Amino acid sequence: MTVVLACLAAFVAAVIQRITGLGFVLVLVGPIVLLYGPFEGVTIGVLLALVASLTAIPLVWKHIEWRRTWWLIWPGLIAAPFGALLVGLLPEAALLLLIAAMAYSALVAGWIPALSASLRGKPGAIVAGSAAGFMHVASGLSGPPLAAYAVGDRWAQRRFAASVQVIFATFSIASVALRGLPASPVEDIWLLIGATAAGIAIGTILSRNVSPRIARIAMLAIAWAGATVVLVRGILALWS
Repeated sequence: MTVVLACLAAFVAAVIQRITGLGFVLVLVGPIVLLYGPFEGVTIGVLLALVASLTAIPLVWKHIEWRRTWWLIWPGLIAAPFGALLVGLLPEAALLLLIAAMAYSALVAGWIPALSASLRGKPGAIVAGSAAGFMHVASGLSGPPLAAYAVGDRWAQRRFAASVQVIFATFSIASVALRGLPASPVEDIWLLIGATAAGIAIGTILSRNVSPRIARIAMLAIAWAGATVVLVRGILALWS
């Protein structure tokens, strides 16, 4: 039953990711952490994020802006090991609270105009890229600082949504290298990979008819619910 629920979560997250360009881990992190625990759940999440991005890149290749992308990637790669170090030092309850906190930060970051306004040009890219790389290894949630930079630097949404797939893929490779592969059965991981790829394919079809606004509402509803349940579980684990 665990792998079935996880496959459903990965499929829905991939569909939303393909329609909106963002939100894969934000949708997935709550269910996957609840099903597999904070460390293994995020480890699976970043592996599936790699699959989702690699599947999407050929579909958006012509819209990628490589120069801007590079200025976000290299600071993130420098910061990534510090995210892995933090995860290695924290007990399970603290990891749950950290993931919940990052999920909530991801959900409210877009409501802070000053954050986006401060992230412009190469200095803004370095700050946003560093934060994204750290957060991706720690929780898989690297989208918020990248989205804030895109708004602040007035990056066209279509080109940003394409370019960010390369960033997610790169940070996911770094995360897999630093965290290692999931410890779950290999057959379960392949089922999850298949569900993710299928979600990207179905999302490509649905993107012609489903409004990104509707997909975003679904993404936010699932993400808020998932973050809240993870927070409650973290608090209960802290008291037990």
